[in-house]
Amino acid sequence: MRKRLGRLTTPLVRENGALRPATWDEALDRAAAGFAAAKAAHGPQSFGLFSCSKTTNEMNFYAQKFARVVIGSNNIDSCNRT
Repeated sequence: MRKRLGRLTTPLVRENGALRPATWDEALDRAAAGFAAAKAAHGPQSFGLFSCSKTTNEMNFYAQKFARVVIGSNNIDSCNRT
């Protein structure tokens, strides 16, 4: 029988190769810094975003706004063709 793992309630960040609990602010700051570093190193067109066609129109709208305005990439697909 497969053991069911519980849902994470605290963000984890990698430090010295191991995961440790962090605050939401620290985790979001690290994620934002990672996006900024990748964008600076490779340019905004190196990003792509895939949004789910089964989510709401509003969520797809926010996903495309994030990709286009925050990241600066037009590489977004929501696979609405299915």
